[in-house]
Amino acid sequence: MPHTLTITQAAEEIRSGRLSPVELLRACFSQIDALDSRLRAWVSLDRAGAGRCARGLQEELARGRYRGPLHGIPVGIKDIIDVRGLPTAAGARHLYNLVPDEDAAVVARLRRSGAVIPGKTVTTPFACFDPAETRNPWNPERTPGGSSSGSAAAVAARMCPAALGSQTGGSISRPAAYCGLVGLKPTFGRISLRGILPVSYELDHPGPFTRSVADAAVILQCLAGKDPLDPLSADVPVDTYRIEPLSRPPRVGIVRTYYPDNADETMRAATDDAIERLASEGAEFTDVHMPGSFAELHENHALLLAVGAANVLEERYVVHRDAFPPGLCEIMERGRSAGAVDYARARRHQISFKSEVLAAFEGVDLLLTPATPTPAPSGLTSTGNPAFNSPWSYAGLPTIVLPAACSSDGLPIGIQLVARPFAEIRLLTVSAWCETRLEWNRTPSILSGD
Repeated sequence: MPHTLTITQAAEEIRSGRLSPVELLRACFSQIDALDSRLRAWVSLDRAGAGRCARGLQEELARGRYRGPLHGIPVGIKDIIDVRGLPTAAGARHLYNLVPDEDAAVVARLRRSGAVIPGKTVTTPFACFDPAETRNPWNPERTPGGSSSGSAAAVAARMCPAALGSQTGGSISRPAAYCGLVGLKPTFGRISLRGILPVSYELDHPGPFTRSVADAAVILQCLAGKDPLDPLSADVPVDTYRIEPLSRPPRVGIVRTYYPDNADETMRAATDDAIERLASEGAEFTDVHMPGSFAELHENHALLLAVGAANVLEERYVVHRDAFPPGLCEIMERGRSAGAVDYARARRHQISFKSEVLAAFEGVDLLLTPATPTPAPSGLTSTGNPAFNSPWSYAGLPTIVLPAACSSDGLPIGIQLVARPFAEIRLLTVSAWCETRLEWNRTPSILSGD
């Protein structure tokens, strides 16, 4: 069943000629057709365009051209990211419906690497907190998280091997945790934001959902790098994100500030169990604490997000206020009412925290926390709590979420690893070491017909 393959597995099959890009795309569309009426992960599909692309890539293989590990791999795109010729509706088609004539920078990079774009995945309205209609493949009565709801659900349900999301608070990390996926949020500025509808210019990060750390490394290798047309893009050399064996077991700092007191018992027990398993394999753990400025972080993050959203959506809000969903209205009102001094103080705090938090990495490779306060909440009226992820969006530090366990009712539980700025190669290498030892091999209930 080709749609069950990871990127690295499918790449080997395609490179060897045992699987064609057309066959893989057809299998993914069949999975979409079988499950999306229940999950609602996709807002638009480009069957004709994706088919032409897959056939062209198949012809390239016949001529001996192989573009690399993304050659012929379907990758879903969150519907705030421009794809040439497909509507960008940002989860609010009645308020925003642009048909771009060029790809976002990340989509252009994917295409150059041989990826196939099957369509656009569902986002919450304007990538904020009001829930979309997407359901969790592990339990359709639970949220998949947000705002990258469709991207996470699509990858978890094997509709595509990978999908792009974005994170301003917890919109990659939280859906990855709720859906049993790897979710990579790189350092702020590591991946271009050009062609992506912003929420906050100070907080936005694009990144991938995959089913393995190795697959996340493949996507990052494609997307990372300076974009001269994006003023927020970082001019920092790009590593070769090849995952090599560690020369020694990792040294990991367990964040003891805030997280233990705000995780439920299920999350605390699962995180402690993961730490014990990794320690038994040689990992060294030490307790670390956040700087005193952490106490003001969530309030300042919320203010920057609100001001950013108001900046982007002000004109539409003034004209169409009654059409905005309630959660977004609250964000808009807070952003519009914030004073210049409030904004300046929040920015100063953000800059200070980015510097102060680096002391937590002294003597350790990475930091570790539970990925979320709870497993995926029941009901579809909320996308869950981003509070465990927003500190790292605020600080711009790279993070990855790994599935580590299941709750008693069969829901995925994730751990979150955090690295220094632009230390993605260390993040990926240590995460791969952890992934191997945590031995996650569960599949969503929807795939077994439950």
